[in-house]
Amino acid sequence: MTRSKRLFDIAVALVLAAALALPFGLLLLWLLAVEGRPLFHVAERMKTPDTRFALCKLRTMAPVSDDHGVSGGDKAARVTPRGRWLRRFRLDEVPQLWNVLRGDMSFVGPRPPLRSYVERYPEIYDRVLQSRPGITGLATLAIHRHEERLLRACATATETDAVYCRRCIPRKARLDLIYQRHTGLGLDLWLMARTLQQVFLRRHSVIRIPSASPVIVESSRRAIRLPLPKSNTRSSLAQSAKAEITVATSVMPPVRTSEI
Repeated sequence: MTRSKRLFDIAVALVLAAALALPFGLLLLWLLAVEGRPLFHVAERMKTPDTRFALCKLRTMAPVSDDHGVSGGDKAARVTPRGRWLRRFRLDEVPQLWNVLRGDMSFVGPRPPLRSYVERYPEIYDRVLQSRPGITGLATLAIHRHEERLLRACATATETDAVYCRRCIPRKARLDLIYQRHTGLGLDLWLMARTLQQVFLRRHSVIRIPSASPVIVESSRRAIRLPLPKSNTRSSLAQSAKAEITVATSVMPPVRTSEI
């Protein structure tokens, strides 16, 4: 992580923490009254292939003694009504401001993976986790809803794990590596703004990354050229973006791990 990106994260996190202190405190009191304890869910995630950290979120599910793996249809019955509302507006992720201030996460980057997946796919995560994990990112913006639909259809923990490994990890990693090659403050700001638009306005985009040209994003209304770092020349972009990748939440061809 560059110094400028780290300073940006700290500044934005402090501003948001100050602005959200009162409404978030009221939210906690309401959740305490209707849901009871615990209010928070703390889970192990990976900052680097060798470094763990405690990811903080608001609890959205009924607690159990043994909870592991990603959330799929096998855990749907445990999601509380308030938890479903928190997830819809991503309010359960507000406590991750603390992770950003601690330096465990950035605002934009790959979603922090479970240790079990990092250990099972080191060839993927050794590359992906060269970027600091983030609250949102290119992969989150592009395929989050698609991933939710895939996992929601799973009936058992084994099926959820198989679908996540086969259909989610390779696609997310490919997009995370594209972000890694094109990273910059302008792109981070765009992704943060687009995430807010997706959460609150429920608008989704088709994201295209053509070879030898800046990143193009087509929304339902217009095409937008993403800002890229000035140091990136057309020749370097041609080398890093080897093939055009079209990401749509509804149509995504199968991707093999070896293709990343």
